Amino acid sequence: MRIDVVTIFPQMFQAVENCGMSRVAIEKGHLELGFWDPRDYAEDSYRRIDDRPYGGGPGMVMQAPQVTRALRAAKSQASGKVVYLSPQGRTLTQERVREFAGGPNLVLLAGRYEGIDQRVLDAEVDEEISIGDYVVAGGELPAMVLIEAMVRCLPGVLGNHESIDAESFSNGLLDWPHYTRPEEFEDRSVPSELLGGDHDKIRRWRLKQALGQTWLRRPDLLKDKHLSDEEASLLREFKIQTLEQGQESSQ
Repeated sequence: MRIDVVTIFPQMFQAVENCGMSRVAIEKGHLELGFWDPRDYAEDSYRRIDDRPYGGGPGMVMQAPQVTRALRAAKSQASGKVVYLSPQGRTLTQERVREFAGGPNLVLLAGRYEGIDQRVLDAEVDEEISIGDYVVAGGELPAMVLIEAMVRCLPGVLGNHESIDAESFSNGLLDWPHYTRPEEFEDRSVPSELLGGDHDKIRRWRLKQALGQTWLRRPDLLKDKHLSDEEASLLREFKIQTLEQGQESSQ
């Protein structure tokens, strides 16, 4: 897969190129990254890419000509859907990550300042994506979040493909708690269900915990999720146990 990023700070993406699973994906040939700086497409000696907004107001706006030229240069190398990282966009989900990862190419547009001239967005952008209901200084970090999420979905990148299916949101649920050695730590023990080697008992415990953690922390995820008979039963057990533990702690 090839991902091109239009950004005035391409050096920020050294973390993506040199660290973690994205570095592994690049080394294995599963991922290719390209960077396009709108400053390289400015026509003045100052390499200016921003100006004051029409109508007044604080801040500066990235100008249409330079950003458009950078975008079109990126698309000329590997034509793909153009995604603008923006607080106004649709919130990124694991399902959307998988859809992006299934394509051959993607062009990410990272804005700065007060944003990008709307004429660029109207003419060149296919989709706007937000990583959450908050504002950061620019689109570079959201772009890196999207790249990192996509990399984990690319075939051949993770050593154990089962770990993708077990992660939070992959099946519409949050992840279950994880434990490793030592078995005892500061008077706290690993749950007995994980110690006996009974694979079905382990599976049921993990499923119950995933359902329960989702119910406690993100009940909205369960609102439209169809639960199997087993899942509904395990969730009821979790709720009863949680209620009983709450009553014991209050006594």
